[in-house]
Amino acid sequence: MMNQNLKRARELAGYFNQKLKEDGIVPTVKRTGAFVKRRFFGKKGRFLPTKKALAAQRAADTHDWPVISVCVPLYNTPKLYFDQLLASVQGQTCPRWQLCLADASDEAHAEVGQWARQAAEKDSRIRYKKIENKGISANTNQAAELADGEYLALADHDDLLAPHAIYWASRTAKETGAGFLYSDEALFSRDIRRPMAGHFKPDYAPEYLECCNYICHLAVFRRELFWQVGGERSECDGAQDHDLFLRLIRQAGPPVHIPRVLYYWRVHAGSTSGGTGAKPYVTAAAKRALTDHLAAMGQPGEVREGLFPSTYKVTAPLPENALVSILIPNKDHTEDLEKALQSIYKKTDYRLFEVIVIENNSTDPATFRYYEEMEKRYPSCRVVRYQGGFNFSAINNFGRKYAKGQYLLLLNNDVEVINGEWLGEMLQLCARPGVGAVGAMLYYPDDTIQHAGVIVGLGGYAGHSHKYARRGGSGYMFRAATVQDLSAVTAACMLVRAEVYDAVGGLDEAFEVAFNDVDFCLRVRELGWRIAWTPYAQLYHYESKSRGLDEKDPVKKERFATEQNRLRARHAVALKRDPYYSPNLTLDREDFSENPDHRFLKEQE
Repeated sequence: MMNQNLKRARELAGYFNQKLKEDGIVPTVKRTGAFVKRRFFGKKGRFLPTKKALAAQRAADTHDWPVISVCVPLYNTPKLYFDQLLASVQGQTCPRWQLCLADASDEAHAEVGQWARQAAEKDSRIRYKKIENKGISANTNQAAELADGEYLALADHDDLLAPHAIYWASRTAKETGAGFLYSDEALFSRDIRRPMAGHFKPDYAPEYLECCNYICHLAVFRRELFWQVGGERSECDGAQDHDLFLRLIRQAGPPVHIPRVLYYWRVHAGSTSGGTGAKPYVTAAAKRALTDHLAAMGQPGEVREGLFPSTYKVTAPLPENALVSILIPNKDHTEDLEKALQSIYKKTDYRLFEVIVIENNSTDPATFRYYEEMEKRYPSCRVVRYQGGFNFSAINNFGRKYAKGQYLLLLNNDVEVINGEWLGEMLQLCARPGVGAVGAMLYYPDDTIQHAGVIVGLGGYAGHSHKYARRGGSGYMFRAATVQDLSAVTAACMLVRAEVYDAVGGLDEAFEVAFNDVDFCLRVRELGWRIAWTPYAQLYHYESKSRGLDEKDPVKKERFATEQNRLRARHAVALKRDPYYSPNLTLDREDFSENPDHRFLKEQE
């Protein structure tokens, strides 16, 4: 308890200090109180449906919904865990379930079999078999052999199903016909009415899934599909579910996400919910699963450990002779430009690039003298002159005409490269099949995050993922530390295939200043390309934290409002729900906080 309290105290202190620096004393005191209530003393049963909703589910006509067989490998299961699991299944609001128990307990725990047999005698939906312990995958497969439901669901013997798990899984399977579905989950230690944290997941995100098993529980899939892919593989014990999910997706296509907490994952000393330290073989098994997945997809690459335990990184070969054209708009500010260029040429490992500085209405004669020297000092660097007022979109579209590369890097002049791998990391990711554009990790000079991808819908329009979080953290569910799919990334540093840039007609010049990158990325996605982001490309962005709309300038205010309206008119559907951001998370902040009243859950009951 003392360790837990110390952890909470440190977390609270960090939150308070960060907000004090950003917002001042009065807002910080108010927000800290809300944070404490939300983080440590969340509403009791906040992920559970109301009694009225549960009653309505029990009264629903579900006779033609698919039966879901819950497969559980038992092994020396404590009585409390067994009883709670059994109660959670038998207490389902939808009766379309079957419980398949494969018992690999040793002789010293023969009572596990007695409990299971007694349960099976009382309820015909419970199947039981005593088996020899051959590992988690083989044991799970034997549990699946007992099933005759149309769908299977996997559960660990120490976890619980939410009371509406079968209702929503079976209902969604019926409505969509999907071969593979997954839900959100929560961690608990004693009582699911007091969960420690919710894991609110994105919809299917292939790059993210290759970096960590974010799908986890509750996973539901067609029984025939499970056997088509060969069931679970013993050679991947420890990461057997991650391996299975990758094979299911290769066979059946993208899974359907049910954005509800349907599974409760118990945290205790021996569970992987407490970290891979409890089961150190997990890493080796996951690397094998991912390596086999790449081979099956025909994609070359090496799987390495990621920035945090339970995360991984696919390092792919760079495309051959791929020229990157770096487009940098500039007006005066030669000190900023020089810092950017110096860092690019001094630090960048990938050397096949050209730099096109797009001059836009500089007034200082020293700027033009700088340009002359710049072109002499930096190879493959030249200046082109754009005539016209400031229009970020038009300037970049103009610069694109002079670019010779197969890839275009839109880059602000107020950035500084941090790590030499940055451009190569972006390029190898952008070259992957289906990826059209890639963003980078951008930090403020004080080592807080300025950009870790864009979430559409935040603040009504769009916001930056993990903005102001301290450098070095893992973020929400490792999302500040893994390569992943996003709806958009900032054009302050965005690598895009030249063919994709041309296919969408470049940046929309009606977005002169704001939202041009968000609009661009959403249009790229409409053509079927994915947008990815990598934490392995790191730059400082010297944009001021206090920068914002000039409330005293009516022209800027009007322009901003016009661009807001244009974004909303064009992308109204996309702004309603970002597929890579859970509707159970707030739209008021950029820190992945829970939606405090879980409006989505309540509205959809």
